[in-house]
Amino acid sequence: MQTIYLDADRLKSGEDVHRALKLLLDLPDYYGHNADALYDCLSERTELVRLTLRNAGNEDVAATLSKVCRVIEDLDGEIIRL
Repeated sequence: MQTIYLDADRLKSGEDVHRALKLLLDLPDYYGHNADALYDCLSERTELVRLTLRNAGNEDVAATLSKVCRVIEDLDGEIIRL
């Protein structure tokens, strides 16, 4: 299982969330920076993702992270909220 850590207070926008995920998960260049694209990219992998999430962030960040968490959980990953 690949474990990544995000502190939402350090992110300013939903786009920042997806940029961070691209780097942390080493997503391909064609990653579309949205929940559907995240699902597609992660479903191609055999390794599950554990997201450790600190703080909720602003409204835009929180909304994006909610979608990201659903994607990870739909793919049998794990969410840890600190």
